[in-house]
Amino acid sequence: MDSNSLYMMAGMYILAGIPHFWKPKAYLKIMPPYIPYPLTMVYLSGALEIIFGILLVLPETQSIGAWGIIIVLVGVFPANVHMLFTDKRKRLYFTILLWLRLPVQGWLVYWAWLFT
Repeated sequence: MDSNSLYMMAGMYILAGIPHFWKPKAYLKIMPPYIPYPLTMVYLSGALEIIFGILLVLPETQSIGAWGIIIVLVGVFPANVHMLFTDKRKRLYFTILLWLRLPVQGWLVYWAWLFT
C-alpha cells in the first residue's frame, strides 16, 4: 500500500475523532442503550480514533495504529447497527446510507489491515 493511502486514512481518523469532543450529543443519540457509560465511550472512541490515526503515520507505530483502528471499527459497529434500526427520520436515502455503511466498515477494516 502506498504512503498516500496511509496518510489519507490517518487524516480521516484524526478528523473523525475530533467531533466526538465538540458534538458528543450526536454520538450519544446512536449509542446502544446496553453500552455502559455512554458519554465516556463517546469520548474514548474519539480519542482512540485520533491516537491511532497519529500512530498510523509513524513508521515505528504504524502496525499498532492499524490494529487499533481495526479494534475501534469493530467496537463501534454495534452503534452503527443500532442507528440503522432506531433511526426515527425514516427517510429512504438516509436508510440506504445506513445500510451501505455496514459493508463499508468491513472495507475500512481491510484497508487498515493492509498496514498491520
